[in-house]
Formats: sequence, C-alpha cells, structure tokens
Amino acid sequence: MRVALGSLPAEPGGDNEDFAAAASGAAVLLDGAGVAGAETGCVHGIAWFSSTLGGLLLGSITAQPARPLSDCLAESIRGVRSLHEDTCDLTYRASPTSTVVAVRAAAGVLEYLVLGDSTLLLADTEGKASVVTDQRLDDVGERLRGPVDALPTGSPEHAAALAEYRDALTGLRNRPGGFWIAGPEPLAAQHAFTGAVPLESLTSVTLLSDGVTRLVDLFELTTWQEALAVVGSSGPDGLICRVRDAEAGDPDGRRWPRGKARDDATVLHWVLS
Repeated sequence: MRVALGSLPAEPGGDNEDFAAAASGAAVLLDGAGVAGAETGCVHGIAWFSSTLGGLLLGSITAQPARPLSDCLAESIRGVRSLHEDTCDLTYRASPTSTVVAVRAAAGVLEYLVLGDSTLLLADTEGKASVVTDQRLDDVGERLRGPVDALPTGSPEHAAALAEYRDALTGLRNRPGGFWIAGPEPLAAQHAFTGAVPLESLTSVTLLSDGVTRLVDLFELTTWQEALAVVGSSGPDGLICRVRDAEAGDPDGRRWPRGKARDDATVLHWVLS
C-alpha cells in the first residue's frame, strides 16, 4: 500500500480542521466546519471533532471489514457524541460538523462513502478519472450566497454577509431538501453516497478536501485529469502549491468569489497498482 499525504492549514500556524489518515486497505478524509464567527458550543473545537471522528471511523472500517461503511460512520458519530455530550452543547446551531470521505479495499472491490463536499477521484486502468462528490451543499449554497459573492473576500461587509449565509445554511443542515453532513446525529450517515468499484479496474484513489478541489470546480484552472497528473508527478504538496498560488493572485475574491480567501487543503493519494 503506497500512500502520499499532504495537508496545509488555511493560514500558517493556524488550526487545520481537515483530517486524513490511512491504514492497511483503508483511508479517510474529513473537513471540519462550524458557523463563521460563531462559538461552536463545544469546548474541544472543530479540529478535535474532525480528527476524533476520523480516527474512530478508520478504526471501525478496518476492524469490521464486513460492516457497511455507512453503519461504521453512524457508529463513529455515536462514539464522538458520547465523548463530549456531557461537556458540550450539541444542540447548538454551530456545533462542529464534518464532511467525510472513506474508502476500503476488501474482497476484490473498493468500497467508498462520500458525505458533504469533499471529493473522491478514482483513476482507472484506461487513464480516466471518475469523480464522486456530494453536490447537495453546493446546490443549496447557490441559492443563498449571492450577497456574499458580491463583496470583497475578507472585508467586514463580506464577513457579515458570510455569517448570515452560513446561519441560513445551518437551518437546512441534515434536513430533507437541504444537505447532509456528519455532526451530532448518526442519522446523517444513512444519507451518504456509497458504492463499490472492482479493484482490478483502478490504478489509484485520491481523497481531497474542498480547499484543494476549488482549483478545479471553482477556479477552473485545471481538470480533474490534470490534477491527478500533478499529484502523480509532484505529490499532494505540488497540487496544494498550485492552489495557494491561485489564491495569492486573487486575495480579495474578485475573480473567484468565495467564503474564504484560503482554506485548509488536504490530499491523500493511494496508489493501487
């Protein structure tokens, strides 16, 4: 099993709310989130939530190879809840949440689970890349984020509009017609996208947080195929550097309106053959 991992926080020295890890035949990536400018109601914080959930999930999917990934995620959410429900307000509107990507190789297939707007790239033996991502958050966001995108990223006005936007998103979180994400409720796991692909058809598996995928789906500076080529030649750090270069050229979000000028960026690349 050959795995390369790169991860950078949005700001040097800042907390990295992404988490990624691999074990024999399995890997996970999580991107933690809260509500901009709001207290989380959790004394531990978002980075603790994503890393704790990620660690429990990786342990569950490797220890229970026959158990569905969605059940492993639900169990892990319950486990995190039990660790802090006595000290933290899990009903709070800004209680920590996280996207989840999980993969497991077993019985000749690669099983996968995707919840929230992180992305899974599957490279096949014919040189093509298939993209698995959860667009529900983006679909909801498009209806709400007009006032945010009209303002310079990082300005006080942008920060206020972003807080209102994320507050509105919170009202649609883990509800039919809204979007689903890992948080305090195990039910969200049953709304993840899941599937399986024959291992013999794949050459690599790549897990990416949206702080990296913005290079493709927001900035439109490269394709998924080209992004995989960069990872193959320069590693995850090479792709993250390209993201940082693009962000540095548009610090106010004039060319590419976005909630954060820079975001935590993580790539986990698993070579299968």
